[in-house]
Amino acid sequence: MNELKQVQSLLYRLITAPSGAADGLASEQNPPQGGLEAVVGGDDRVSAIDRVEIYANMYFYRLLEVLKEDYPATSAVLGEINFHNLVTGYLIDYPPTEPSVFWAGRYLPDYLRDHPLAAEFPFAPDLAMVERKIIEIFCAADATLLDVDTMRAIPAERWPSLRMKLAPAAALLDERWKVGDILRAVEAGRGWERPVHGALKMLIWRSKSRVHHRELEKTEAAALQRLQRGATFGRVCGTIASSVTADRAAAEINRLLERWLSDQVLVLVPRRSD
Repeated sequence: MNELKQVQSLLYRLITAPSGAADGLASEQNPPQGGLEAVVGGDDRVSAIDRVEIYANMYFYRLLEVLKEDYPATSAVLGEINFHNLVTGYLIDYPPTEPSVFWAGRYLPDYLRDHPLAAEFPFAPDLAMVERKIIEIFCAADATLLDVDTMRAIPAERWPSLRMKLAPAAALLDERWKVGDILRAVEAGRGWERPVHGALKMLIWRSKSRVHHRELEKTEAAALQRLQRGATFGRVCGTIASSVTADRAAAEINRLLERWLSDQVLVLVPRRSD
């Protein structure tokens, strides 16, 4: 290992030491010859270890700000002190391993599920899960989205055999709490209320550089799940029709298809011969 890499590794260990740079230095098995001053300049005003501590504080607070931006609703619900303490413990258990801060908070929802705060805020893990998915959807790959014009260009006799699926920038999430109301309240700068408990599904998708979300009715959730499992559009229509009376089936199918095409949440799965 060259000298520069040794210095970089040492500084990273000190800056990320859970109990502070001084304790980190004390626990080093092979400290630098000549002490820390041999690799970090110090003076009468600020010692070498104090300089490293400054960087260590900057490192933590930068990550804290990143996670506040990634989880604004979770932060608002838990409160500043609770969120600060949550992030402190999280970064000890899950220190960043990637160059991009995009990945820094990916395990926070799972960490929160087993955290004591989940007893006081049982809906917070679901809220964090949704906020993480919003970030991932925002950064998801583009695709050729299915829209009204594309559907109209396909001969009607082919529609029953069509296969569709959610676009890369769309996802279904299982929820135990209706946390969408909290998200909307925080986004609008309003006060939030404790959400309703109960199993439901949420659709999250990106459209025109903005991420949207909404809880789904059972019929729509079941239809989108069938699409994701590879069912043809004809079979999906059967799922929708089975949930309403016969005289309402066509209208319900048209309503949902129109909404999916308007929201642009679907892509067409090519036929093998296409």
